[in-house]
Amino acid sequence: MNIDLIVKIAIIGLLVTILSQVLSKSGREEQATLVVLAGLAVAAFVVLQELAGVFTLIRSLFGL
Repeated sequence: MNIDLIVKIAIIGLLVTILSQVLSKSGREEQATLVVLAGLAVAAFVVLQELAGVFTLIRSLFGL
């Protein structure tokens, strides 16, 4: 398993957490929620790209 995927998701999580906490403490809870949702979307996109690569590899293995 490639460790880069785990590191990317961890970095996204750290950035989202820091931004969310800063926005929350400054009284901008709505923007903090949007940052969390955007972080989830970015992390999902990264995972889906990796899954697409896995499916491409499986197709090439079985000649589909």
